[in-house]
Amino acid sequence: MKVSDFDYQLDESLIAQTPLLKRDESRLMVLNKETGAIEHRKFYNIIDYLNPGDALVLNDTKVIPARLIGEKEETKAVIEILLLNEVTDSVWKALTKPAKRVKEGTIVSFGNGLLKAKCIKVLPDGIREYELIYDGILLEILDKLGTMPLPPYIHEKLSDQNRYQTVYAKNIGSAAAPTAGLHFTLELLEKIKAKGVEVLFITLHVGLGTFRPVMVDDIKNHEMHSEYYSISKEVAMKLNEVKKKGNKIVAVGTTTTRTLETVKSMYQEFTECSGMTNIFIYPGYKFKGIDALITNFHLPKSTLVMLVSAFSKKEFIMNAYKIAQEEKYRFFSFGDAMLII
Repeated sequence: MKVSDFDYQLDESLIAQTPLLKRDESRLMVLNKETGAIEHRKFYNIIDYLNPGDALVLNDTKVIPARLIGEKEETKAVIEILLLNEVTDSVWKALTKPAKRVKEGTIVSFGNGLLKAKCIKVLPDGIREYELIYDGILLEILDKLGTMPLPPYIHEKLSDQNRYQTVYAKNIGSAAAPTAGLHFTLELLEKIKAKGVEVLFITLHVGLGTFRPVMVDDIKNHEMHSEYYSISKEVAMKLNEVKKKGNKIVAVGTTTTRTLETVKSMYQEFTECSGMTNIFIYPGYKFKGIDALITNFHLPKSTLVMLVSAFSKKEFIMNAYKIAQEEKYRFFSFGDAMLII
């Protein structure tokens, strides 16, 4: 399979630049993964497709305000870094722009020295390891100095930083939001629970893979970056019970999907565990954990388009994306949603 097989032409005016006023009033395309049949609904109608005994599984990761703009101490050159993940205490990997200006030993200062980042290792692809130097609590400093790491296709400034967080975000550690979850409100989740649906949370910290395009022609040669995940004993037990009873596991987003499929592939059942996953799901993959998927409309040639194509059929996904453009759906992070069932 070639990366070009997952390409499509997108009218850029359909890229959502800002979130809707009300999260759950985004549009919802419902795709039957077996027949390709399509319905057009609103996101709050998601409850109609969930039955008592089903499990709705969400990723409770929380985005760090990880984009920092500072200056080199020696030259005052402007340097932007995007914190990706903590390697050890106070040592972080970060995407760096312009990376060529940052060598081992370079010190970048932020907020008039409130935070300093000393480069201790040069890595490929514009990544550097930094020792962060500061007094106090890092997350409080990042709240003052950092901004949300919005994707490069979003050009509007975000007036409310919390709109790039899910309403249930809890475990700090992501460089990007699990965007399928942005459509949920607390009220909608309560209605879903009241219907008898198990609402369960796993964690996957979204990392470098979100920012890296596929650079090879043959998708089998693409290497995913590893991301941290965890699943609790209670959630694992409930998911096994749902499977045993023949009810649906509905994954909210590709990050939740990758976590559940990682665990099921490793242990043949859901079990309490945590670790790093670099699972790459593309057509031909046999799903073991999930029965339905809530997701957004993804970038052309991305690993996310490949994953949703694996869950349905590439022809059905490409047709759905064509219809979404004809119907003026909003695309990408702040865009509309798709339920594949």
